[in-house]
Amino acid sequence: MTEQKATNITWHHGAVESADRERVLGQKGVVIWYTGLSGSGKSTLAHAVEEKLFETGKISYVLDGDNIRHGLNKNLGFSPEDRTENIRRIGEVAKLFAECGVITMTAFISPYRDDRNAARSLLPEGSFVEVFVKVPLDVAEERDPKGLYKKARAGEIPEFTGISAPYEEPESAELVIDTSELDLEQSAAKVVDYLAQQGKLSA
Repeated sequence: MTEQKATNITWHHGAVESADRERVLGQKGVVIWYTGLSGSGKSTLAHAVEEKLFETGKISYVLDGDNIRHGLNKNLGFSPEDRTENIRRIGEVAKLFAECGVITMTAFISPYRDDRNAARSLLPEGSFVEVFVKVPLDVAEERDPKGLYKKARAGEIPEFTGISAPYEEPESAELVIDTSELDLEQSAAKVVDYLAQQGKLSA
């Protein structure tokens, strides 16, 4: 648990509640948490889902791992402690987005179950959807869109998930999508269909 350092602070409640925003937007705020190895297709899938939702008039936003590390989390590295803090911060940001009624997607490796569960615990029951973007390591390594596996194998990147650092697979993800078996259209449709079934695409 992260230490609360600030004192003499009070949580302020606004007059407009989440349900009010959802009613205006015609959708439910939710966090879709994509997790998986580097190269599994998390970001690609998240943006494909975002595009599908946009085409139907739904408001969504993708919090991408690399993008967040350019700004909000630019002071964090890839040690286990920094990975945990990275996910803690983005979990809190995703919660704020969801409370605004936005369909919020995060695309982070997020290798540790405890960290993902901590993010889940911030949201009401049913408002956190874990999507395990599952591919065999050899497939992710073969794709290697950023050339990271090659560098990791050469010892140039320490603590690289799947090679020199662990990845703890989800044990009870709401969705498991193997992007080595499904194409992008099929994968995105699976996520959108799930949201519709769960009543997230209407207020």
